[in-house]
Amino acid sequence: MIPVSLLVFVMAGWCAVYLADTLLRSSVTHRISYESWLASRGLMLSPFHVRWQTTMFNRLFAYCARINPRALYLWFNSGLVFGIAAMLGSVVLLVKTLQQTYAQMTTDNPRIGGQQTLQVVVPGVNLPTSQLAYFFIALLLSGVIHELGHAVAALRESVRVNGFGVFVFVVYPGAFVDLFTTHLSLISPAQQLRIFCAGVWHNFVLCVAALGLLFLLPVLLFPVYTTGGGALVTEVVQGSAADGPRGLSVGDIVTGLEDCPVWGVEDWTSCLSHLTHTPQTGYCVPVTSLQPSWAHGRPFKRLDGTMDCCSNNSLTDLCFSYIKPQGRSSREREFACMPVRKMVTGTATCRSDADCATHTAAASVCVTPSLENQTRFIRVTHPPSPNMLFVGYPPHLQYAVSMTNFVPRFGFLHPDLPIFLETFLKYVVSLSGALAVVNSVPCFALDGQWMLNALLEATLVAVVTDRQKRELIGFFLLLAGSALLAANVALGLWMVTAR
Repeated sequence: MIPVSLLVFVMAGWCAVYLADTLLRSSVTHRISYESWLASRGLMLSPFHVRWQTTMFNRLFAYCARINPRALYLWFNSGLVFGIAAMLGSVVLLVKTLQQTYAQMTTDNPRIGGQQTLQVVVPGVNLPTSQLAYFFIALLLSGVIHELGHAVAALRESVRVNGFGVFVFVVYPGAFVDLFTTHLSLISPAQQLRIFCAGVWHNFVLCVAALGLLFLLPVLLFPVYTTGGGALVTEVVQGSAADGPRGLSVGDIVTGLEDCPVWGVEDWTSCLSHLTHTPQTGYCVPVTSLQPSWAHGRPFKRLDGTMDCCSNNSLTDLCFSYIKPQGRSSREREFACMPVRKMVTGTATCRSDADCATHTAAASVCVTPSLENQTRFIRVTHPPSPNMLFVGYPPHLQYAVSMTNFVPRFGFLHPDLPIFLETFLKYVVSLSGALAVVNSVPCFALDGQWMLNALLEATLVAVVTDRQKRELIGFFLLLAGSALLAANVALGLWMVTAR
């Protein structure tokens, strides 16, 4: 559900704006001066919507439209081809997303929910409030680049730009350009297509550029940040399994989980996944150090059928199982309650006693922690501190800490700076790509409507000579596209807010 505090804050803010606007417009003394002030600054207010329009960027648009006409011609023709392909691709993508959403609605399998290609984003629900700034700035940047493409393409086709502006609808920011519609109606359908496709084309280019910067970030930050030496801990959830005097701390560099090396965050995630889905790792322990279980009581079965032999609820001891050295032919298992840190510090990992014979010269056995199902014992290596010992469900360890691949070379550098850049670029990739997809859909009130109309005028004139019939074909195609997009949005919102 949507957080009540966020909903109250948004509603209260818009109510205050609307109330102040109503009072000033109804005031005999201030109405004229207030409306003149709004008009002079290009501001327009309506319920849950505020917009600002200006002509100060018109010279910049005109300058961009005059840069290398031949290159711009090829650039916007490439955008035309991409726009037509994106219009077809967006329909296929929405149909696929609708199928995935329906499959998620009719199953309880949690894995299917993560397979959706497109998802509706609701701040405070499936978008953390801590990342709202990334979301809104990336969305506004994507909108500005989108409209910049329209403006430059229009001026290149001799269509006047009346102005550029930005707006906020409820909480979502955006941008727009005001084109002179008379000029727009006089140019050819191919010229119109270049203008209408320029927005989604620039969103695609922005998406690719942000993706390239994301991959090149380690190279660009190499002079001041190192990578590949481990995962740097940037946050530890207070009270979690990783917290405590012998846990992880901000600034620690994790280099391994058991015998799985960690060179970065991706390795940290893959190692935890590997440890979750593989049997518990064993440890080579000298036979002379084994302590019989009867010193702590007889072994007993837990409710899930696993065995335990430490009955004193000690935080330092752990029950281990092993095959009795004198009874290996019968594969009889024995249990020993041992001080866990002492027994596993500096010991080699194993899967059987044969592994210990190759690692140690002394007589050793492979002991395995006897734990509940899905629980794992994991040694977390973070030199120069002693290993952190974790007992629990591995994904809980992943949620307990935040990490980054980038380690500062100098003490004055903030470790979170690469995280800010990385997170922002990811949002730009996602949102700019999403704007390219959504605006390409042949739907009423979106770029896809004008792209489809211009495409039909450019291709069907010789086949369907009657203009009204062409418009009728376009209307039904737009109706189908609008229904497809509306179904995706409605079901997506229901999945996000109601489940």
